Amino acid sequence: MDREACVRRAAELVPVLRERAPQAETLRCVPQETIDDLCRADLLRAPLPERFGGCGLDFDIILSVAAELGRGCGSTAWCYGVWAASNWIVGMYPAQAQEEFWATGTNTFCAGSLNPAGATSLTAVAGGYRLSGQWDFASGCDAATWVLVMGAGPPGVLLFLVPRSDVAIRDTWFTSGLRGTGSKDIVIYNAFVPEHRALSVTDLQEAHTPGRALHDTANYRIPLLSAVSYPLAAPMVGMAQGAVETFQAAMQHRTSALRGGQMAQLTGVQVRLAEATMEVEAARLIMHHDIHNILDRARCHATPTLEERLRARRNVAYVATLCVRAMNRLFDGSGGYALFDASPLQRFHRDMHAASHHVSFSWDTASEQYGRVLLGLEPTNRRF
Repeated sequence: MDREACVRRAAELVPVLRERAPQAETLRCVPQETIDDLCRADLLRAPLPERFGGCGLDFDIILSVAAELGRGCGSTAWCYGVWAASNWIVGMYPAQAQEEFWATGTNTFCAGSLNPAGATSLTAVAGGYRLSGQWDFASGCDAATWVLVMGAGPPGVLLFLVPRSDVAIRDTWFTSGLRGTGSKDIVIYNAFVPEHRALSVTDLQEAHTPGRALHDTANYRIPLLSAVSYPLAAPMVGMAQGAVETFQAAMQHRTSALRGGQMAQLTGVQVRLAEATMEVEAARLIMHHDIHNILDRARCHATPTLEERLRARRNVAYVATLCVRAMNRLFDGSGGYALFDASPLQRFHRDMHAASHHVSFSWDTASEQYGRVLLGLEPTNRRF
């Protein structure tokens, strides 16, 4: 399957995702029917390494697919981004871990949380580690058979690959937006994690992982933080595009009781739509231009400079900022009808604002760090 076929399959799912979006909100997770559709369309298989049955497409296919899915259901697109990005990270582990992970086939779902909800316990033991703790915001965890979690201890900061059998889900996800992501807490108690399922976060950040030698493709020469946030920004681009389509259709058929005549005849409506489409197009162009630059450097085995790394973090935050602006512009001009549950626009609006709260999309932080480097100063947070 090539990238055009993959994007087309994602686009073909948009109508049914729109229909199921209220169901995803009610269930507070992605419906099983949607998971089955994603599997039948082979959308998780597209970026996976060929060695394990994947299509081996470049990392940017995740963004294109997530943006398409976001036009129909923001929660589904968000979870797809998490599942696809998590599978990309699994490709950085030693061969033994990957063989265990994909033993059941390419449609293996992995959730993750890099954010401990409290203290974690990590102890080095013979052959691996003992891990306990609680992590929040584990999007898509209900469908996952594996999870990725971060832990710190004497060995340093490590990213652990843990089977679902060692994980309990704590239902904490009662939110205003992205309800269908089921981003609940996950709890691990005294699980044994073998050494081959633990990766140094420093090695991930520098793209010096076993998976790089195993697959030797551009996807595995990318430093983790240069790209890992884009699979979550892409659903925002999709949601903004879905809002544009919803607003456009509504204004073509609605009349103004105050002024009389069609809403489409109002200058304010026309200007809002034009400005929002420009913001969405700009966000999409920045996203794809940036990820293509990242991939080009990876193909040349080039290590990104500090300025290039922080530019990527700046760009992904600005993509999110543009999407929020477009969404607010359309929602503010949609009148009272946009408030009803039956309106997809209110769900897009809630989901967009929920997505924008992700730490990766803090424009204040991203712009500050990038600005410091441009002025010859050290960043205040090297991990960022």
